[in-house]
Amino acid sequence: MTNVLFVSAEVAPFAKVGGLADVAGSLPKALRQAGVDVRVVMPLYGFLDLQRYQIEPLFTFDLPRPSGTTVVEVLRTVYDTVPLYFLRGWPFFGAETNVYGDWEWDSPRFIFFNQAVLALADALRDRDDWFPDVFHVNDWHTGLIPFLLETKRAEPGWEHAGSMLSIHNMAYQGDNVGGWLWQEQIPPRDHPELVARGLVSNMLAIAITYSDIVSTVSPRYAVEIQYPYMGYGLDELLRTRIDALHGILNGIDLDQWNPATDPLLIENYDADNFLEKRVVNKRQLQADSGLEVRDDVPIITLVSRLVFQKGIDIAVPALRRLLLDTDVQFIALGSGEPDLQDQLYRLGRDFHWRASVFLGYNATVAQRIYGGADLFLMPSRYEPCGVGQMLAMRYGALPLVRETGGLADTVENYDDGPADRGTGFTFLFEEPDALLSTIRWALNTYWERRDAWVRMQRRAMNVDFSWDRSARQYADLYARASAKWKG
Repeated sequence: MTNVLFVSAEVAPFAKVGGLADVAGSLPKALRQAGVDVRVVMPLYGFLDLQRYQIEPLFTFDLPRPSGTTVVEVLRTVYDTVPLYFLRGWPFFGAETNVYGDWEWDSPRFIFFNQAVLALADALRDRDDWFPDVFHVNDWHTGLIPFLLETKRAEPGWEHAGSMLSIHNMAYQGDNVGGWLWQEQIPPRDHPELVARGLVSNMLAIAITYSDIVSTVSPRYAVEIQYPYMGYGLDELLRTRIDALHGILNGIDLDQWNPATDPLLIENYDADNFLEKRVVNKRQLQADSGLEVRDDVPIITLVSRLVFQKGIDIAVPALRRLLLDTDVQFIALGSGEPDLQDQLYRLGRDFHWRASVFLGYNATVAQRIYGGADLFLMPSRYEPCGVGQMLAMRYGALPLVRETGGLADTVENYDDGPADRGTGFTFLFEEPDALLSTIRWALNTYWERRDAWVRMQRRAMNVDFSWDRSARQYADLYARASAKWKG
């Protein structure tokens, strides 16, 4: 059995900002079922409800640093069979209320977290006789760990530890952290590939260079980030690791996301009875949104972070033109960049009889959107994997997505016929016209080819988005990373 320490800045349900938290919260459970002894470690944020999640103090250890010794508190819980460790150390973790802050705050505190994780591994070996065969790090926040492993290989007990990096979003890199690395007396990152490209102070680049295995969260994204338009300056570096690069599609927890048992739905249903029962959830969604309750009108929805990546500025102009002349309803839920929030808010205000916009995040509203929507939009400029389209399909809402990353890997385009193929609708060009024409195509299918629409709904609900296959792929890669150092 392989021992794996899964290291993440966010883990659902404890702390969530994006898709990383969903992966860190559900993949380890599947890994344990696949025979991997995986344990998760994350920072302890001040907003965590320790009592709710039965997070209890475990032990403390001293972490010597150039600025002085920091006392690191280790807390622990078990959630969905997975042991989780939480690290608290002043001033970086324990008091603040946000997962992420600005560059000048996040850079030094996540460097500290990386150092504390390696010290935790030493402490767990001494205390519990457990030590990682592989450190699985995720995104830039934990990207220093593979390099720190290299600096410790001469120490007894560290010579056999491997590392694996998962890239969840190439756009966020933790760059220009050299000053903080120097303050912490981190040795120079003198790998020729980093030096030649001026990337010795880029946390994600460091992780790409020193990890034994590099993975991404979908096969398509693993290809896309090798090119400048999605590599964000690291495409050349990534191509030097092509033999170590793997794309593994994310999954979802089918026990948690199940319309047959979801307590937030008004009426539960499955792929066999959704035609009769799902409409009750549609009516409730309309009522909750202040819209006219009608079974015959198609509901178009969007649940998203409101950021440039998600293509909101592509969607709003297209939706404005659609709502002017088409008998549809639109419901959105999200928060993010002020300008995009304002665009979406004004859309809801200007078409208040057809549109409703919820700013912020509400789990109940999100679930009911999945359970009552007809069409679910994800017009992302890029999408490493995406979860929304999988949840929509699981709940019987057909996704309409841009053909990129994990969206292309998970949504099969409608065949424009009897639906012998298809689980949704796709478009390619990053333009409002492309999105609008695809929405009109989907609506025409909804109105004129109802049998095809229902066939796609049933097919979409039956797609296996479980973590089982992906967990086995991760387990194989862990074995490879471990074998490299164990000979």
